[in-house]
Amino acid sequence: MKKLLTKEEVERKIINGEKLILAGDENLLSQLPQGEWIGGTIPYFMAENGGTFTKELIFADEVPGFAEETYIKFYNEDTIADIAQDEFEHGYTILIIPAFSLIHKTFAENSHLFKNIFQRPLLGWISGVDLKDDGKITPKVFNGTIGEKSGLLAVAIHIELPKNKIPILDIVNLFEQGNGDTLTFDTDGFNISTCYVNGVKKSFSEYLMRNKIGIKLPLVADYYGAKINTCFQSIDEEKDIVNLYGPVFKDVKYKIASPVGDYVKEFTERVAKLNIDPVFTCNCILNYLYSELEGRKTANITGPITFGEIAYQLLNQTMVYLTIKDA
Repeated sequence: MKKLLTKEEVERKIINGEKLILAGDENLLSQLPQGEWIGGTIPYFMAENGGTFTKELIFADEVPGFAEETYIKFYNEDTIADIAQDEFEHGYTILIIPAFSLIHKTFAENSHLFKNIFQRPLLGWISGVDLKDDGKITPKVFNGTIGEKSGLLAVAIHIELPKNKIPILDIVNLFEQGNGDTLTFDTDGFNISTCYVNGVKKSFSEYLMRNKIGIKLPLVADYYGAKINTCFQSIDEEKDIVNLYGPVFKDVKYKIASPVGDYVKEFTERVAKLNIDPVFTCNCILNYLYSELEGRKTANITGPITFGEIAYQLLNQTMVYLTIKDA
């Protein structure tokens, strides 16, 4: 079950002992009883009827009924590096991190260095708010077992599976590297002043403005065949800084993405070829905005629309999904 529900419907599920991953408005999530659930704030969703904005409903993902055990925990910027050590030997973990927090930055810049991070599926999303409230309200995450919320901590639910069930984490990214310049950077980070264009050092903001490169198309890196996006937040010409929704990494080769034509058409065709029935999915707020997904269906995919996606590391403009198959 992956769908939008009323607060009362979610309450009944929690009281009945169901284990849930929830997404919704802070006011709604704050009213829920304690139980085996985690949650994050967001009012944007891919629902059964298409892209939806609502502060009146909660999106609920159920932990599969065949799961053997779950374990919920808060993490701070010092303990997040140990997340893989808390995972069950056979299973997966869903992680929610509040946007623009220190732990968001810490995870984004360092998760690829965490011990055993790629050993078992780790996926999830970055919580957010109504874009009209961006900068006014802090995104939150919720630990339902203790009835607490936080804008500074991350929350994870570790899920143990029986040995005959295999969790498989994957992504759908429609963006490919374009044919333009190769861009590299001499530092890691979200806020970048200089870049190297085909090896020549330049002002990053000046390069983007001079070449009339819009911020709707992400930077794309090729990690051994996996295309990983880093998206633009804004260009501050006065301070000569380019602000990003995810970090770039030193010496990695990036290119500006090629444009995607009809996002819904291409996404639906890609998902149809995959023939998947995911137990969990999330997609990016930038895809929702730039491709005008409100009211439009993206195949059979439902889930929160987020301020960033997690598949071992922070991703942008990407759908993350988990399937579970019989061994």
